[in-house]
Amino acid sequence: MCGRFALSAEEEAISERFNLTTPIAGYEKRYNIAPSQLVLAIINDGRKNRAGYLKWGLVPQWAKDVTIGHKLINARGETITEKPSFRQAFRQKRCLIVTNGFYEWKREGKNKIPMYITFKDKRLFAFAGLWETFQTHESEPLHTCTIITTTPNDLVREVHDRMPVILPKVNEHKWLDRTFEDVSFLQNMIKPFPADEMITYQVSSLVNSPRNEGALLIDKVEPTTLF
Repeated sequence: MCGRFALSAEEEAISERFNLTTPIAGYEKRYNIAPSQLVLAIINDGRKNRAGYLKWGLVPQWAKDVTIGHKLINARGETITEKPSFRQAFRQKRCLIVTNGFYEWKREGKNKIPMYITFKDKRLFAFAGLWETFQTHESEPLHTCTIITTTPNDLVREVHDRMPVILPKVNEHKWLDRTFEDVSFLQNMIKPFPADEMITYQVSSLVNSPRNEGALLIDKVEPTTLF
């Protein structure tokens, strides 16, 4: 699964990377983004890319209770076309979730060691995501999202048995195109990113609590340092 990630890029870098033409309202760097919080996402409105915030945890349009979002922070890529929660969004409401890296916890005996996974060149990248808008007659619109996961590459496999789908930049335009509904083509995008461009290293256990924030959370610590 993917249950925690970071976004440490400057706003200008995000705008340039994702071809944004307007400022990102309320943008701030985050180093410990957790489920149920707001995440920065990119959608395409048919003319241009737009950035905005979505609540992490998908709430389908047909949901009777918004708490279903707590169970839908991830969507398994292998069954995405079969699950009622995801199949319609997969066809028409795909998004990119902006990040610099994500966390997973490596089990060593009784300990769970927090690891940060990113690219060797520290590049800005995006997870493949889905979004939905939930609304009743009595409520304001609730915009939510989920992160698609797949089998791990060789690097992530040493830490966890799942990883988020990271789209190569060349595929992002097609992923965001709402008019593109070739399910087979889209499913072919759902695969692990090559491991040779990525790195992983241990970070402070302060990241275990979503209440903790700050750049130190993505700093490398020595493997024997568990504080």
